Amino acid sequence: MTQAFEKLARPIQKWIRAQGWQELRHIQSQAVHAIVSGEADLIIAATTAGGKTEAALLPLISQVLDDPAQLGGFDLLYIGPLKALITDQAGRLEDICREAELPVTPWHGDVSASVKTRALKSPRGILLITPESLEAMFIRRGLEIPRLFGATRAIIIDELHTVLDSERGVQMRSLLTRMELAVGHPIRRIGLSATLGDMKLARAYLRPDDPASVDLLEAEGGEAELLLQLRGYISDDQDTETASATRQIASHLFKHLRGSDNLVFAGSRQSVEIYADQLRDLCEDERLPQEFYPHHASLSRDHRDFVERRLKDGSKPTTAICTSTLELGIDIGDVACVAQIGAPFSVASLRQRLGRSGRRAGQPAVLRQYAVETRLTPESNYIDRLRLGLIRAVAMIDLLLEGWCEPPKAQALHLSTLVHQILSVIAERGGASAGRLYRVLCQEGPFKAVETPVFMDVLRALGDPETGLIEQSDDGLLLLGRVGEKLVEHYSFYAVFQTPEEYRLISGGKELGTLPIVNVMAPGMMIIFSGRRWVIQEVDDRDKVIMVTPSKGGTPPIFGGDPGDIHNVVIERMFKVLEGDDAPTYMDQTARDLLDEARRYYAELGFATSSISALSERSYAIATRVGTVKTTTLALVLRGLGFAVETHDGFVSVVAQDETTDLKSVLQGIASGGEIELFRDQTNLIFEKFHPYLTRDLLEADALSARVDQSSLEKVCREIIQDPFIE
Repeated sequence: MTQAFEKLARPIQKWIRAQGWQELRHIQSQAVHAIVSGEADLIIAATTAGGKTEAALLPLISQVLDDPAQLGGFDLLYIGPLKALITDQAGRLEDICREAELPVTPWHGDVSASVKTRALKSPRGILLITPESLEAMFIRRGLEIPRLFGATRAIIIDELHTVLDSERGVQMRSLLTRMELAVGHPIRRIGLSATLGDMKLARAYLRPDDPASVDLLEAEGGEAELLLQLRGYISDDQDTETASATRQIASHLFKHLRGSDNLVFAGSRQSVEIYADQLRDLCEDERLPQEFYPHHASLSRDHRDFVERRLKDGSKPTTAICTSTLELGIDIGDVACVAQIGAPFSVASLRQRLGRSGRRAGQPAVLRQYAVETRLTPESNYIDRLRLGLIRAVAMIDLLLEGWCEPPKAQALHLSTLVHQILSVIAERGGASAGRLYRVLCQEGPFKAVETPVFMDVLRALGDPETGLIEQSDDGLLLLGRVGEKLVEHYSFYAVFQTPEEYRLISGGKELGTLPIVNVMAPGMMIIFSGRRWVIQEVDDRDKVIMVTPSKGGTPPIFGGDPGDIHNVVIERMFKVLEGDDAPTYMDQTARDLLDEARRYYAELGFATSSISALSERSYAIATRVGTVKTTTLALVLRGLGFAVETHDGFVSVVAQDETTDLKSVLQGIASGGEIELFRDQTNLIFEKFHPYLTRDLLEADALSARVDQSSLEKVCREIIQDPFIE
């Protein structure tokens, strides 16, 4: 064994020998030296199953054993994003800590009250907790935080990449700041992640006031050989059930995955159920045991546990058809293959999913990507002709192979999360002054972009009698109001995030269905729903209703209209693929044919030499060549200037509402800095859980900081109009 091994406590050395390890992995040896010999914050980055958890916890536990704390309290705090991951890690740590007699306490909603009571009475050892349960602890036991965490040596944040700059990530940073203020000293922070884009931003997340002090350990090599294939399929309304693209993909999965453990990421919950049903039928037709099971958040915890247990059981071949529920690091054993149906939304997510495969020594990681495109007709929309689903898949695979993934976004205001934390701090202390709230949350905490005037506007919005979240006592102390008390007392308050709001779509008094809304919507914009194009007439945020009328703009695209935020780099690569002439070797013949078809139509539409193509009288396609945020910003402005608009990956479809509106002149006006109006009445700006309590001005400020990019407009328009106009 190495010098690093000798630095570990005897019980830890004994456990390592019992595992049959010949030596520590390189990243683990590095971490032992860094943790035992220093006190700096640390990020440990390695592939899935790369030994990150042991790299952090073995030396930290050794420190606890070799130098016991003199004060009471939990020695180590582990924060994980999923209850299932907490339970899984607790089981692994109990095995490590059994010899050392160090308590390991999992803490989430499914843990019994007796376990929690025992831990609170005599806190020590390792506490494993979700951000939501930590929030609940602050609210319910705020005055006990110094006693519980005064002796804590380090906070381990698992799956760090999943929280960077998200609502949940800002909440966690706020809780860490509040904990350090409560105990009166900094606590070492150690982040674990398999996927990080920009390490500078990751360091800034872990320790915002001093990112340069954060050490970084990245595992070199160790990645399994990668085998991948992108298969293309063509679907149309006339397909018979046995010949449909869905049936073909299910048959291919059945043929190649049967008899092994696999994950199939199918997108929506509806798609998961459809493919699981198809594969179940194929098992029954062949009179074979069932081994294909759905896994998504709407299914019962018992069913999901059943599927996860089967995946861990090497004697029972199991394939889980899932949404993103199995993307994170819960231990489900080794899987032979990861399949992705449809275009993914991020390279980081694709990379994380692929990390589930190829975990055994000598075994390759296997990715099967399936792209489904519609059969073209003379009436087909240009978006379908460009095969953007396939093109996005190619772009993301190429970026994956190059090692790129999305960095965190630039700092946003996060006003919804600020509302949540204001209420939480007031509940923790039974009241708080405006000055203390600003110091804890904005000056010391993660809301540094929120200046004093904006913060006071937020407090005034929450104190409005119609809102009723907070009220002020005679001595100036801010207290929870009637509505605020009711809100904070409910268990649902602890989670700062929510699933995308489902808006009801209504046309002519008839409900068409529901649609999750994660991007800005406004009257005059067009959306795709149930195979048809609709024009938004009215957005009602209070009742979550969007009034629409059928569009007369021709055949809508099949691909497009999905909620998601595609990064600028992905869009740039998509255009590079469309303008290239080679076909990646990982594509099958159908995918190659679809790629050739997309490139042919791209050239025919004139996009090789122009960013604007006239589709018909008053109807145009604009190649923005930028990501979702910048494309949406342009669409909002054009909508306000008399166009019906529809956004896609790197494209905007526009229809002039009258003959006097000239698109080229409008774009020139924007490019030259002309006056614009982004938000008009009924533009939907409510996306996050506590947005409904904010004023319209605050909602616009929040959107400008994160969901639209007004500063990019002039440059985007200049680049669009610099090319000749294709009539």
